[in-house]
Amino acid sequence: MKLNKLVAVLFLLTLSAVGQRKLSVEEIYSGAFRTQGMDELQSMKNTNQYTVLNFDRATRSMQIDLYDFATLKKVSTLLNSKEFTVLADGIDGYVFSQNEQQILVANNSNSIYRHSFTADYFLYDIATKQLKKILEQVQEPTFSPDGTKIGFVKENNLFIYDIASKNTVQVTTDGKKNSIINGITDWVYEEEFAYVRAYDWSADSKKIAYIRFDESEVPEFSMNVYHKDLYPKVETFKYPKAGEKNANVSLYVYTVANQSALAVNLGTYTDFYIARMKWTNDANVLSAQVLNRHQDHLDLLFIDGSTGTAKVVLNEQDQAYVDVTDNLTFLKDNSFIWTSEKDGFNHIYWYDKTGKLKNQVTKGKWEVTSYYGLDEKAKTVFYQSVEEGSIVRDIYRIGLDGKNKIKLSTEVGTNDATFSPNYQYYIHTFSNVTTPTRYTLNSASNGKLVQTIVDNTALSTTLKSYDLPTKEFFELTTDKGNRLNAWMIKPKDFDSSKKYPVFMYQYSGPGSQQVANDWLDTNDYWFMMLSQQGYITVCVDGRGTGFKGAAFKKVTQKQLGKYEVEDQIDAAKVIGNYPYVDKNRIGIFGWSFGGFMSSNCIMKGADVFKMAIAVAPVTNWRFYDSIYTERYMQTPQENASGYDDNSPINFVSKLQGNFLLIHGSADDNVHVQNSMQMIEALVQANKQFDWAIYPDKNHGIYGGKTRIQLFNKMTNFIKEKL
Repeated sequence: MKLNKLVAVLFLLTLSAVGQRKLSVEEIYSGAFRTQGMDELQSMKNTNQYTVLNFDRATRSMQIDLYDFATLKKVSTLLNSKEFTVLADGIDGYVFSQNEQQILVANNSNSIYRHSFTADYFLYDIATKQLKKILEQVQEPTFSPDGTKIGFVKENNLFIYDIASKNTVQVTTDGKKNSIINGITDWVYEEEFAYVRAYDWSADSKKIAYIRFDESEVPEFSMNVYHKDLYPKVETFKYPKAGEKNANVSLYVYTVANQSALAVNLGTYTDFYIARMKWTNDANVLSAQVLNRHQDHLDLLFIDGSTGTAKVVLNEQDQAYVDVTDNLTFLKDNSFIWTSEKDGFNHIYWYDKTGKLKNQVTKGKWEVTSYYGLDEKAKTVFYQSVEEGSIVRDIYRIGLDGKNKIKLSTEVGTNDATFSPNYQYYIHTFSNVTTPTRYTLNSASNGKLVQTIVDNTALSTTLKSYDLPTKEFFELTTDKGNRLNAWMIKPKDFDSSKKYPVFMYQYSGPGSQQVANDWLDTNDYWFMMLSQQGYITVCVDGRGTGFKGAAFKKVTQKQLGKYEVEDQIDAAKVIGNYPYVDKNRIGIFGWSFGGFMSSNCIMKGADVFKMAIAVAPVTNWRFYDSIYTERYMQTPQENASGYDDNSPINFVSKLQGNFLLIHGSADDNVHVQNSMQMIEALVQANKQFDWAIYPDKNHGIYGGKTRIQLFNKMTNFIKEKL
């Protein structure tokens, strides 16, 4: 053989070897395929600039860097942690005063629950470059609008720190663990209404409104924390399960000058939630979103800050439930933007300050998925929607009058935006199933590209050596005629004449989405690793999932798990009939709500699924929290059959296949009680199964080598049982 031919053959052999590079659990879950991003990206309010929290690997330091929107050039480094020994551990987060001359810098953060944490806070003056520690292990500090004071919560009480005098005034005194909370939310509000700070400054900085939680009658949940101690510690906290007593909430307006608190009159409500609270542009008018316990009636209240009297400005009702909105935006005249799915799809509405509808800004059989903001000067609204299909996201601008709509994004996939303060530019975040996340600067008038910021080409280059398969999107129609979004990952060397085992993944919770045209998450690499070992992975979004309208999402009302499980079983039957699928080797996996689903599927679909993995599952809806469960099921007292007919713990006798049950012992969200009682039910039904408990791990089951060990365990189970 001639030398040049030999070289060519060796080169091809090398390429072939490179093309067969295998993924491993170790590299996937140690972060080898993380995308590069723009951490803590914040758009400034007073200048056409933005900030990013950057990390310098060489010096192991962090910087808050200021950039110009028009040029993308760095204007300055506002703060460098290496210049202050007290920030040796880095910067955990930062927030600007309203005039953007001072920064509150978080450090030494300690997590409490999903969103809450305590931290030390430093006050940084940008002009003098002075940094001083002012608060130690507090929650949710916030500048007053005039920048002279900082509100914060410590040990369930609300305080005000005066920056000039350095004096602290204690607003409330009755805060006590597992009894009274002032200014921050309780566990169930934090988890299900997704907010922690339950206080807000008035526009003139003269008042603070805050919510008080009396949880003294809420039942307690306790869990052991083992660590390496001789005796485990017991962590006890208030957790209202479905149908149980909730915290009694009340709303107060505190006047800073005379240090007095006024109770807001909410006497017409009983057993209710204050799901949101914020001051309007009128310094004496406070807004609050109040929900009844069933969450099918929502009142938007305007409250007089001087008298505490409340009036209903807007009421929303639904046969199922009303979603709380974070998009409430007040214009200068106190008219307001509001989003609602009252016409069957989530859209943008404009109301005057009395609650009279001025205009429905967006219309159509599609959903608005993000409201970005309003250019009040140009009377233009910017938003994201699924108008081009429920698995993609696009960016639009439209007149406040609902006219002159312009689609700003052009590429098919997931488009997102962070707008400059004057709405001249936006930082465009784009990805799809073949394109890692890319950040560019675009014009807000027409969407045209101005400049690329971050493109993750290094990751793309790295992944070429793995020659990974691509997610294939399709619409699956069940025998009952339900049309469902789905994706499939086949082995790269897929041969249609062969029969492959199928591993189904889903979450399926109300309003959720797993079938979306965006860049890979960590688990996607695991599914691709399984494809390298001869498995097809499929994901199907069944009825109850989101972004296809209220009717599709809310069909599961009062029967959580009925139609969702039916759709996964029906989808598995359709997939099992594909000529290249071995219908006797179909498995299913899910985490949290997905674990509830996979548990139900292996039992109710015993003739369809050979194996299932359930991580941190709800096994009985009676064990889960009040706000989430009752939103979809009402209470167990009102809907006993809805609970019992769809909880997998009641169907253990049907188990035939191979079942792996996994839970963290310190899961404050879905308690390990769910798995412990499931284990006992399976034992008493004389069913063989596998299980693993991860000591002191919460709902996410991570830390150290935990994820690597967990996913190796699941991989081995799949290889053995499927």
